Amino acid sequence: MANEHTDRLAGKPAVPFLAADIGGTHARVALMRAGPDGVRGVETLAYRVYACADFPMLSDLLQAFVDAEVHAPVKHCVLACAGQIMGNEVVNDNLPWPIHLTQLHHALGLDEVAVLNDFEALAYALDGSLAEGGRHLCGPDAHATGPTLVIGPGTGLGAAAHVPGAAGGLVLATEAGQMDFAPNSVREREVLATLAPEGGYVPFEHIVSGPGLLSLYVALCTLDDVAPTLAMPEAITTAALAHSDVQAVEAVDIFCASLGSFAGNLAMAFMAAGGVYLAGGFLSSIFELLKRSAFEERFLHGRSARALLSQVPVWVTEHGHHGVHGAAQWYLRRGMSNGAALRPAIVGGGA
Repeated sequence: MANEHTDRLAGKPAVPFLAADIGGTHARVALMRAGPDGVRGVETLAYRVYACADFPMLSDLLQAFVDAEVHAPVKHCVLACAGQIMGNEVVNDNLPWPIHLTQLHHALGLDEVAVLNDFEALAYALDGSLAEGGRHLCGPDAHATGPTLVIGPGTGLGAAAHVPGAAGGLVLATEAGQMDFAPNSVREREVLATLAPEGGYVPFEHIVSGPGLLSLYVALCTLDDVAPTLAMPEAITTAALAHSDVQAVEAVDIFCASLGSFAGNLAMAFMAAGGVYLAGGFLSSIFELLKRSAFEERFLHGRSARALLSQVPVWVTEHGHHGVHGAAQWYLRRGMSNGAALRPAIVGGGA
């Protein structure tokens, strides 16, 4: 059943717990505990990355980690998952299997399973590890105070905002990737018409993601009346980097430009003076193409927004272990705040 946090970890900073960042393709799992500095001093005791497709259920994936790395009973787990929590289920079309929290609780013998959105977890990491790295893409090359965004295209398109304030500030999860895509050029209108020949709703996620890049490439091949020869997003980015496929080069160009529009939209909505972090190895692999693309011009938008957005720094950073760190920080913050839950996203019962 869903219930309020009962402060099980408060006063026990050395109790290890599981933290997992579950995406559509990979799951990053860690055994963690609070360090001597409490919520800001998270220690990683073990860490592994798994391919989600290798396991029939999330409980099997987590059990594999427990069997390999955990040598004493662990009763607490926090999950950062793509999607949203609806009752005792995580709902997202990009996950390889359904996640039922009660099943997970019983299968692993856990006292407690806490859940938050995966990009919400990354936004919590902006209070520490995530903000410490990254390559500068555009805007001022300096950190400033103000709302900060973390955005990442992968199997889907995620985004969250961190608003500074007392006790580590406030993190806002979003489903911004589901916002309507708006073409910015005649060519993009043609692509949109190819993707949705009968019209209707096309979210940004269907353009700005790994599967979206593949859809772009296929649409461009259709428009150019050539047969697609590439079947994976990685093959498209490789061909674009090598300039060996005309449609791959154009697909990456449109992807980068559309990402600029999306990031600029959110930067305006949240007045993101603290900057924008673009997370994911996918973007790191095409950083030079991204830097040469129309990303910055599209990020800056038109005259009225340009003065604001030109002062917003943008960095590209690896997703890596930051999701599990952010999830752990969120969980410890809840556990050490006298049970003040941000929302009822915990399943437990205790044995």
